Amino acid sequence: MLTAILFWIIVGLVAGLLASLVMRGGYGIVGDIIVGIVGAIIGGFLMSLLGFSSSGGLLYTILVAFIGACILIAILRAVSRGTTRV
Repeated sequence: MLTAILFWIIVGLVAGLLASLVMRGGYGIVGDIIVGIVGAIIGGFLMSLLGFSSSGGLLYTILVAFIGACILIAILRAVSRGTTRV
């Protein structure tokens, strides 16, 4: 169980950092890990809807998490633009 948690933290960190670089702007180390892990969930859900297999190895997992993290960052930015800060 500990290895699975460490695996998702590492995947989340890599995917979150890559998404932060591509989308120009990050959320710090912890925020990028969270964005990467949530992105993996979003990306995995979208890939299953498109009919792709979930057994692709580490690079496939990072790619899917990266795509999901980019989508999540775009959604977060769209939502945060709608609110005004005081």
